[in-house]
Amino acid sequence: MQLEIITPETVIFNGTADAVQLPGKEGLFQVLDNHAPLISTLKEGVVKIDLPDSYKKFNELSGHIEPDKSNDRVLRLAIKGGVVEVQKNKVIVLAE
Repeated sequence: MQLEIITPETVIFNGTADAVQLPGKEGLFQVLDNHAPLISTLKEGVVKIDLPDSYKKFNELSGHIEPDKSNDRVLRLAIKGGVVEVQKNKVIVLAE
């Protein structure tokens, strides 16, 4: 699925992901391919991105994204809150 993570200042991530785990107001939830459409608010926490390939294939990563130390197919991003929209295998995260 296509994943975009955007802040008011910049695009943090724009690429393909196998799964995205998000800190929802009611708890953590995960989005996979063909997920039902949804819009949800996000609380402060960590967004976990499971990539189809190693993050090392990216030319550069935003300074906000941390590669997982034990798995080169996982990225993590701390957010202060935001909103997520999922529709037709596209996930857009508007993050603070």
